[in-house]
Amino acid sequence: MPTASITLNRFGLGARPGDAIAGDPTRWLLAQLDRFTVRPAVIAGAPSTGAVASDLAEFYARQKAIGVEFGPRKPRPAPPATMAAPGMTTPPPAPESGAATLPPAAASMDGNPGDSARREARRAAGVKSGAAYGDAVTARTIAALTTDTPFVERLVHFWANHFAVSTEKLEVTGLAGPMEFEAIRPHVLGSFADMLNAVERHPAMLLYLDQAVSIGPGSVVGLRSARRGKRRGGLNENLAREIMELHTLGVRSGYTQADVTEFARAMTGWTVAGIGRGLGARVQDEASAAPGAFLFLADVHEPGDRVILRKTYPAAGEAQAQAVLADLAVHPATAAHIATKLARHFAGDTPPPAMVARLQAAFLKSGGDLPTVYRALIASPEAWVAAPVKFKSPWEWYVSTLRALGTATVQRGAVVGLMNQLGQPVWKPGQPVGYDDIAAAWAGPDAILRRVEAAERFASRAGPVDARALAPTLFPAALSPATAQGLARAESPAQALALLLVAPESMRR
Repeated sequence: MPTASITLNRFGLGARPGDAIAGDPTRWLLAQLDRFTVRPAVIAGAPSTGAVASDLAEFYARQKAIGVEFGPRKPRPAPPATMAAPGMTTPPPAPESGAATLPPAAASMDGNPGDSARREARRAAGVKSGAAYGDAVTARTIAALTTDTPFVERLVHFWANHFAVSTEKLEVTGLAGPMEFEAIRPHVLGSFADMLNAVERHPAMLLYLDQAVSIGPGSVVGLRSARRGKRRGGLNENLAREIMELHTLGVRSGYTQADVTEFARAMTGWTVAGIGRGLGARVQDEASAAPGAFLFLADVHEPGDRVILRKTYPAAGEAQAQAVLADLAVHPATAAHIATKLARHFAGDTPPPAMVARLQAAFLKSGGDLPTVYRALIASPEAWVAAPVKFKSPWEWYVSTLRALGTATVQRGAVVGLMNQLGQPVWKPGQPVGYDDIAAAWAGPDAILRRVEAAERFASRAGPVDARALAPTLFPAALSPATAQGLARAESPAQALALLLVAPESMRR
């Protein structure tokens, strides 16, 4: 039987003080599909793709100007040979690659006068990108804390992790947030095909997985480079591989390495205007494209037909890869992959086979219409079992904790710092597969200790909060006797609140 506590915590983002569900919990969830706000004020005020890309374009223009003024980078002179010390038969080992070989004062005199200018330009660009990242994290957090459609907001976070980018690259740092806000949020209640298309064309994804620098060997640019004896880039398979392995079909679903290579050839020419290392950064003015805009360069595209998953895709320029994406979006393996991940997220680390089959059928029958899949998810009895089925990730725990405290605003540095401390930096999983969605990734002793320490800080700053009165609101008709007894025995209100924030009900959903 659907319960309010499961609705608020497993499907939602955690209850806020005063939250209550009147009537059928499933209807409360379904109603959110009709009133989700794609661009609440806090998201609308966050940095946009265009604004971040414009700052990056200024950085690249500055780097180009430095090159004109000082010339290209010159290799630093090799360190002088080191004589063996008395009693040694060989000199000491050379420093590791990349280690400084000159003192700082000498490094500025080593024949590279433009180095300091380049470093300063990169530092300034990093500051701007870091600020954009922090602002986007803050906007995402406030949206999660204040939303009245927490089920759909959870789905936004699910899809952002499914289409993961990671902010280690300067170009991606400030663009990860706009990708979620502009490519995922508008399509979370649309079709999977539209979301897939928007994500794969976004500069964050094109730059993160190096699609912007991919060049067809038989393209006009590829052949010209070969004739001149230059090795300017080449075919890059990163994005094609991750689309098949992570975004659509899933691993061991029947595609081959040849399919990946052919898809990568079909995608050549997909690049980004004005930023990055691809040719799109150099032809932006000719194309009259704004920095960060998607750009197709015919001279970089590998000509010819492609055979992918035993289907022939005729030569069609930009439309060739588009046709492949359209087929991948509705492939039965894609439906199974998406269904499995949704079932794992809502019904346990080991996805129930019957639920997976049900979601897969809804996906295929509707052509990838996501609300149809969500309705099948809500109707699945496996998602409503009484016992907790998931251990919360750091992000889930953090958001549900702040919602429990009635927090509606956050400081930029505080969010970024705490998520780093808890081990799940926002938009920085370090790999295209995204963050793990199983308990083993988050339930280690050290990770639990970090949450306990954070809970104690939250409780000490929360002011007078009666945890014993708050608990039934957060977990209606679901508070265990052990937790209730622990709260009753707490020595102070702050201790009781801290205990509540790390109680099993707060850590699991």
